[in-house]
Amino acid sequence: MNGRPVTTGPDLPWTLPDRGRVGMFCLIGAESAIFVIFVVAYLFYLGKSLTGPMPRDVLRVPVFYSICLLSSSFTIHRAVKAIGAGRMESFRIWWLGTIALGALFLFGTAQEWYRLIYKDGLTITTNLFGTTYYSLVGLHGFHVTVGLILLTTVMLFAVLGRVTREHTFRLDVLSLYWHFVDVVWVVVFTVVYVIGR
Repeated sequence: MNGRPVTTGPDLPWTLPDRGRVGMFCLIGAESAIFVIFVVAYLFYLGKSLTGPMPRDVLRVPVFYSICLLSSSFTIHRAVKAIGAGRMESFRIWWLGTIALGALFLFGTAQEWYRLIYKDGLTITTNLFGTTYYSLVGLHGFHVTVGLILLTTVMLFAVLGRVTREHTFRLDVLSLYWHFVDVVWVVVFTVVYVIGR
């Protein structure tokens, strides 16, 4: 439903904004505020740990996995375009590609955390860096996980033939969330792996 026309003057028709899109923008606004708090906390406590390890000692820049996640914005965009044009097979391929890229990113995060915890001895209770690092990166990882669950659910319905061209607008709204997750990673990446090192 794209809203209903409302007349504001003789030649000025106006359409009410779609509730789904408005709701998603409200969610993104609220989630952005939460991320701002975590980013500010990370920057505030940067360099204030009394004991190691420090960021420069243990962090490795996750270039490949970052490219995977950022590329998934392109694949989900292509998927929405494909379903809008009624190309269901193309939609399923692009959508599956998005899931695969997101899963690769999470795999990279899990690998990094395993190394940090078991090889470098950095846990959430080790020092201020550990606390803020795991909180910020973990919050982002949680959002990627939620996104992957939603994307996988859509994929399952698509395989069962329950997703059609009529669902284009809803999938476009869902893609806004995934784009948000990607944009947030650009901020987190910059703060943790560029400024924070």
